[in-house]
Amino acid sequence: MVELLQADGIDISMTDVENVKPEGATLGRPHLADALVAKSIVPSRDVAFEKYLHNDSKYYVSHMAPTPLEAIKLIKAAGGVSIIAHAFSSFRGERLDNDFFQPLVAAGLNAIEVDHRDHNPTERNILRNIAQDLALCVTGSSDYHGDGKLNLLGENTTAPEQWERLESLANARRVINE
Repeated sequence: MVELLQADGIDISMTDVENVKPEGATLGRPHLADALVAKSIVPSRDVAFEKYLHNDSKYYVSHMAPTPLEAIKLIKAAGGVSIIAHAFSSFRGERLDNDFFQPLVAAGLNAIEVDHRDHNPTERNILRNIAQDLALCVTGSSDYHGDGKLNLLGENTTAPEQWERLESLANARRVINE
């Protein structure tokens, strides 16, 4: 992605990206966004994603990732619970439709993230109904990845009864309750 940006005359380098990446973090687009902000190419991380780093951007380079079905199988094999995140994310990325969920449930999907900043109230209601119809847990998330985004830590959370239900579905429970 850095090379594609450079080819269009945008003054950014891997060194710039590495310089803003916190120690121990896995390098990703948020760090490229932070480097664009640090160099005053864009005013914020959100603008970097809107202008340069979104999935349909000419600068976007995909990475190898399992399909949702493969991911669910891997999660189940590891004893975990699977949750589809921001499925109706109408503000960014690919939006999943209602028919998408049935094969995931058959593969072992446990929950749908409903309460997320990228879901408007109508979408939240639709997702809540889908979760109820498919007997899935409902989760919420701030999608907080550190400073630089509008997301606030804890702005959306999972209800305690939903958390307990999810935790009970894990085969290899390792949750520590204080």
